Amino acid sequence: MLKMNSKFTLLFALLFCFQIQSQETKKQFPNDFVGIYKGELKYETPNGIATIPMEFHLKKADTTKTYDYWLVYDGKPREYSLIILNEKRGTCKVDENNGIVLPARYYENTLYSWFEVGGNKLTSRLQFEGDTLFFEIIFSALKNKTTTGGTSKEIPKVYGYPISSVQKAVLKKTD
Repeated sequence: MLKMNSKFTLLFALLFCFQIQSQETKKQFPNDFVGIYKGELKYETPNGIATIPMEFHLKKADTTKTYDYWLVYDGKPREYSLIILNEKRGTCKVDENNGIVLPARYYENTLYSWFEVGGNKLTSRLQFEGDTLFFEIIFSALKNKTTTGGTSKEIPKVYGYPISSVQKAVLKKTD
């Protein structure tokens, strides 16, 4: 009986330790992700895949609920601002500081934005995992929109947007 209780005690202790280890503290956006991330951006060209150095800077600004949100491509910074609108809902906006302001939404360690410019739909995704930032932008030319369905009341029209280009980067936090 003592031997059986020892096995159950050991099993319970191991399960308890794994449960504690697997419970990740919930990250607070954007404060828990402030820093500089660096890596390589891969993108498609007519000649194949190309890469350039990329950085993402997220720093607290002087104004409440505003952060410096910089994208640096090949050493050339784009100095934007991230403005938190509603922390609980994850709503915010990216102000490009030139009259362009894009809506964004934070959900489960990922910041999403979807917008249209120059005849293209773009989706951007910044996913934070530990000290790594996964960055992605997907392009679709509006002129390539497809239409299917719409053949009856039960089958609605569905519009598709073929992906024309993808940009991806894996950036590591450096500070």
